[in-house]
Amino acid sequence: MATGTLWGFTEAQIAQFGMTVGIGAFILYMLFIVFNLARESKAGRFGTFVLFMVLSFGMLGFLAKSLIQWLLGI
Repeated sequence: MATGTLWGFTEAQIAQFGMTVGIGAFILYMLFIVFNLARESKAGRFGTFVLFMVLSFGMLGFLAKSLIQWLLGI
């Protein structure tokens, strides 16, 4: 086993995987939680829209950052 690798992956590759797949899965889980909150509170269409807009705004920023980095090749 080479120094600094785990199952043939470097630390940077594992960190990149965690930042893309791991946080992506976490974002999907948070969206499920917001949906479940809207459903259990019987928020209606407008209330569900407001919940998704307000509670998902930070996730949108993270996704926009990733998209901008990909487009600029950073």
